Amino acid sequence: MRVLILEDEPYLADAIRDGLRLEAIAADVAGDGDTALKLLAVNAYDIAVLDRDVPGVPGDQVARRVVASGTGLPVLMLTAADRLDDKVSGFELGADDYLTKPFELRELVLRLRALDRRRASHRPPVLEVAGLRLDPFRREVYRDGRYVALTRKQFAVLEVLVAADGGVVSAEELLERAWDVNADPFTNAVRITVSGLRKRLGEPWLVATVPGVGYRIDGARAAGPLAPHAPAAETGP
Repeated sequence: MRVLILEDEPYLADAIRDGLRLEAIAADVAGDGDTALKLLAVNAYDIAVLDRDVPGVPGDQVARRVVASGTGLPVLMLTAADRLDDKVSGFELGADDYLTKPFELRELVLRLRALDRRRASHRPPVLEVAGLRLDPFRREVYRDGRYVALTRKQFAVLEVLVAADGGVVSAEELLERAWDVNADPFTNAVRITVSGLRKRLGEPWLVATVPGVGYRIDGARAAGPLAPHAPAAETGP
């Protein structure tokens, strides 16, 4: 999951971003409304978390533009404005959820997970394919009943691949969805992470490389005999 955080208090913004990373949620931070709109225009986010009282374009206006865009991007208002009238006006703007400061990071994470599940209501809460069972909310992965311990990035990459339902996901899209805006587009982090993910999941190989295009979950390969060698994906995109 990748989220945008509009928050003008640097220490709070950094704490939220770092805390979400520990939950395998990539977060980009905007300190003002103008920056938030620029990031929204060029990046694909799963949720926008907006403070209302920020420099530049107000958070309320950012929310209006998100709703008017018709993308269906969920909006969570995260603000110190805690009166009932404030909450009512926030929902009237089109916000999907409203969390007042101060708050516990764990509650924010739970609300983000709930919004993400609501947005992807066509997918079951627990994703299963070719003997793989992935629980996004407990952050647990099982392969043929065997628990698989993954790093945060490996889990994030696997979640994107499984959600693609067999479709090919490019290295660029994985970098966009599982990392944040500070990731180097020329890094080999995706290739290294996928390679480590394959080893953790074990044979038969489940993550396949489509040369020059990206990666996908290959259920047919996983159901076949054990591959005698590591897949060619080690040198993929």
